[in-house]
Amino acid sequence: MIGRLTTPDPSELQQIEVTNDGLVVWFNQQPKTHGEIVDGSVALLFDAKGLAKSGQLRLGDKDVNWRVRLSDGGLLLTLVAARPLQGEWAGSEVDDRWRLQIHLREQ
Repeated sequence: MIGRLTTPDPSELQQIEVTNDGLVVWFNQQPKTHGEIVDGSVALLFDAKGLAKSGQLRLGDKDVNWRVRLSDGGLLLTLVAARPLQGEWAGSEVDDRWRLQIHLREQ
């Protein structure tokens, strides 16, 4: 019982929304996040649990594929396009949830 009181609930991916220049990723609370631009793709690793998901968005007139998969470090979100991408991300608390906004642009 004491362990349950001192150990916080893990962060959990709740939903992903497509925007006109990227994604909005919602969690129940702020996860530890590590992001990198790797060979023209955007990769974000979240210390969180959740289900694997995938989808597509349009950036200008180009397609961008995104995928969330389970990895050893948590959830890995990758965004890949035919042309190299650059990305910026920022999180904030909104209505007792954590929102991470990811904005993409072509390199």
